[in-house]
Amino acid sequence: MISAQEALERLEQGNRRFAAGEPEQDPRVQQSRRIASVAEQAPFAIVLGCSDSRVPLELVFDQGLGDLFVIRVAGNIVAPSQVGSVEFAAARFGTRLVVVLGHSRCGAILATLDELREPGSAASSNLRSITDRIRPAIEELARSHPGPGPDALVGRAVRANVAASANHLRHGSAILEELIRNDGLRVVGAEYSLETGLVDFFEGTGSTG
Repeated sequence: MISAQEALERLEQGNRRFAAGEPEQDPRVQQSRRIASVAEQAPFAIVLGCSDSRVPLELVFDQGLGDLFVIRVAGNIVAPSQVGSVEFAAARFGTRLVVVLGHSRCGAILATLDELREPGSAASSNLRSITDRIRPAIEELARSHPGPGPDALVGRAVRANVAASANHLRHGSAILEELIRNDGLRVVGAEYSLETGLVDFFEGTGSTG
């Protein structure tokens, strides 16, 4: 079993390769891994990220088939299905690192800020189901910055939303709480920069998880 710390280091190294334009993934290796992974999988990290097309998680971390258990949803929100997916991977495969990854200029964050400024602006109840989950994490920030949000507000809101999602995973599941307490599971938060290609692991990276 790969420890949370080793998994985190692999992600950091892979992201540095990606940002430098020096990925290691080889299509020929991927083909052999596809065949080898038919019978079983052993992802070394679980990544809950945003659905944004500019943030393809295996590419961002320069990882291949079978390396990551990826969950993607707009705004990297945590709803029951996302919690269940994390529980499944952590319990079934022994994966000991969970990363909640937000990103700069997140459209779901921008939509939530719009909804806070102009209630009812969401195009549908389905979209509101996303913004309503983001709202509690960024409402106070938005209140302290009335009017159109500057880039600094959006950046702070992205990180606040990541922290809220990571905290929800740490404390919203008896299964995950048990794995954190007794089996070395760690839940960390991070932000991907569209501008630089780099991931900043900024929340929950200490050894206590």
